[in-house]
Amino acid sequence: MLDTDFFRRWMTAAADAVGREAGRLTELDSAIGDADHGINMQRGFTAVTAALEKDAPDTPGAVLTLSGRQLISTVGGASGPLYGTLLRRAGKALGDDPEVSPAQLGEALRAGIAAVAQLGGAKAGDKTMLDALEPAAAALDESFAAARAAAEEGALATVPMLARKGRASYLGERSIGHQDPGATSSALLIAALEEVAR
Repeated sequence: MLDTDFFRRWMTAAADAVGREAGRLTELDSAIGDADHGINMQRGFTAVTAALEKDAPDTPGAVLTLSGRQLISTVGGASGPLYGTLLRRAGKALGDDPEVSPAQLGEALRAGIAAVAQLGGAKAGDKTMLDALEPAAAALDESFAAARAAAEEGALATVPMLARKGRASYLGERSIGHQDPGATSSALLIAALEEVAR
């Protein structure tokens, strides 16, 4: 079972990963976006860790809900509302249980992903964060390691895609050949989850 401390450690590990990879995320975003994804995500996750230290939520759901709220209020552009929706919706799906199973987490993530798809009007194959998140959530039923591998493969698979949503879609054919920054940061979030589970 996964307790509140596990979820806190997941968010802290995600913040560390985003901090380490901020330069690469911004580099990817400079090719097909506003060149601010790394900076924005780093600012958001720094705010998440500060809020978790200050407020100390007492359930897994509350950790994710608070984290989502922080991302919405501190991350600029589309990423804030999308990531915030993912975590808030997943937190809400987990409810008030003091511990949750990996299967419950998988269900909660799927609920969050569905909310992200609705908000952004995107689907898998559109070269967005969903290309990493959807396969990861499906693979989570198998194991955390399978989820991480699926997310990383999903992010890589965005390279040959034509962007159909978000800022990159304005580039048309020129979006082909670049890895999607949102899918890449989503893969970091899942990699952090696997790290903490290990």
